[in-house]
Amino acid sequence: MNNLHLAKNTILIVDDNPTNLGVIFNVLDEAGLEVLVAQDGESALQKVEYVTPDLILLDIMMPGIDGFETCSRLKSNPSTSDIPVIFMTALGNTEQKVKGLSLGAVDYITKPFQKEEVLARIKVQLDLRNLTQSLANKNQLLQEKIAEKTALENTLQLLNQELEKRVEERTFELQQTQLQLIQSEKMSTLGQLVAGVAHEINNPVSFIQGNLTHAESYIQDLLSVLQLYQENFPSPGKDILTLLEEVELEYVIEDLPKLISSMKVGVERIRQISVSLRTFSRADSTTKVAANIHEGIDSALLILKHRLKATEKRPQIEVVKNYGNLPLVPCYLGQLNQVFINIIANAIDALEEACVQRTAEELKENPCQIAIVTEISKNQNQAIIRIKDNGLGMTEEVQSKVFDYLFTTKVAEKGTGLGLSISYQIVVEKHGGRLSCFSESGVGTEFTIEIPLV
Repeated sequence: MNNLHLAKNTILIVDDNPTNLGVIFNVLDEAGLEVLVAQDGESALQKVEYVTPDLILLDIMMPGIDGFETCSRLKSNPSTSDIPVIFMTALGNTEQKVKGLSLGAVDYITKPFQKEEVLARIKVQLDLRNLTQSLANKNQLLQEKIAEKTALENTLQLLNQELEKRVEERTFELQQTQLQLIQSEKMSTLGQLVAGVAHEINNPVSFIQGNLTHAESYIQDLLSVLQLYQENFPSPGKDILTLLEEVELEYVIEDLPKLISSMKVGVERIRQISVSLRTFSRADSTTKVAANIHEGIDSALLILKHRLKATEKRPQIEVVKNYGNLPLVPCYLGQLNQVFINIIANAIDALEEACVQRTAEELKENPCQIAIVTEISKNQNQAIIRIKDNGLGMTEEVQSKVFDYLFTTKVAEKGTGLGLSISYQIVVEKHGGRLSCFSESGVGTEFTIEIPLV
């Protein structure tokens, strides 16, 4: 029975009887166990504060606090509650055995002691304790691994979130780069085309305008000579009188200056168109240039003038301008002109859609209108341009996506989803300003452009 593999375990024997202590001590010592002894409950409780035994053999009847009280205190203390306790009791004292087990004891040894029984019962409890500790250690290890796995999963989740964020940022950067390329290519091509057209118009217009001035002078000279002839030769002859009646000389003399004046107005109008085209196509330098915002808006309106006129499907779209006293604004005017074109064109589209859904009476009561207001902000550091239409407005869902890349509610041949996205980039990123959209379903939409003055 000595070969029970009990070595390295520590047993505390608590008994006030020296004889019993000696017998049990010798049995356990021979089995290779580390043995501690205490002769009363108080000593036992003090001893376990410094050395934690693997098992306690506890006598019931002792001076001071008895075994039951000692066991109760051991079990109530978290640091000693899991130490198995085996009571030592007289043979046949069933009541004490039951009470001991109810207090938390794991077994009992009857007196007088039987060596084999003592070692066998102790071995069972030590094996159970070692197994319990092993399971506890494995459970602790498992908990640590679970915690490590959880931490790893959290780390992976954070890394995944960071990766998704970087992918979104990169995607956004690529979209912005694409928009810049589209915008640069579009503005370059459009600018060259418009500038070329403006140049080609300007040459003959300058020629006609210069010649009209001379023609007007020559005509006045001829009319003066004709008048002088009429005064000095009141009877020119039958053939001349007949011709004068045929050509209606009096009407020609009256109408010819008006005709020349009308031609001058027309030429001036063409010249203004040419100037507006050049303003729209103005090439932006690498730095901002102080510019007249109103000229940019007017050039955009002039380019879109054909779309404002009445058609078979709708009446004319009225443009109401309320320009404030804006100073020259440091900006890339060519790009801002593109913003004005995009927003005004969208307003025209919205009004055309509204005309389809509104009756003639409704259109008469609420004519199609685009209102453009410019002003300086209250803190005097921003130029504000408001472009408002009285179309059908937008839903909240559409309004929240209106500046998104490639988002459009128009059919494929009418919209690409780039106009407002490019406009947002021009205003916000290129100029450090703000582009906002305020819309109410059934009432209309207003775009607000804010450009810093410094």
